[in-house]
Amino acid sequence: QVHMVESGGGLVQAGGSLRLSCAASGGTFGSYAMGWFRQTPGKEREFVAGISWSGITYYADSVKDRFTISRDNAKNTVYLQMTMVKPEDTAIYYCNAVNLAYRTVQVAPDIGSWGQGTQVTVSS
Repeated sequence: QVHMVESGGGLVQAGGSLRLSCAASGGTFGSYAMGWFRQTPGKEREFVAGISWSGITYYADSVKDRFTISRDNAKNTVYLQMTMVKPEDTAIYYCNAVNLAYRTVQVAPDIGSWGQGTQVTVSS
């Protein structure tokens, strides 16, 4: 099964920018839509952004106009460019295949396992 390897997190001041990357390990993303999710302690993992294989993008209202998702199919990599970050963006960010209709993880025999995520901390 394809495993996700997220990177690029760190500590950033409010109003700053950060770029997250997600690479496929052990396979490819194939034609799956891919997305970013985030989770904070005590809360469920939530959808942040998604992108179809052809590049159509979807965003949670809370990040619209601030975050940009993109993908490089040749490199099997998905990115999340975060700008104008806020303290409430602090979370562990994960990428995974996504069901864009429901904005939930797309579980399939070859994809859908969660990676370790990457921690993003926004200071005020």
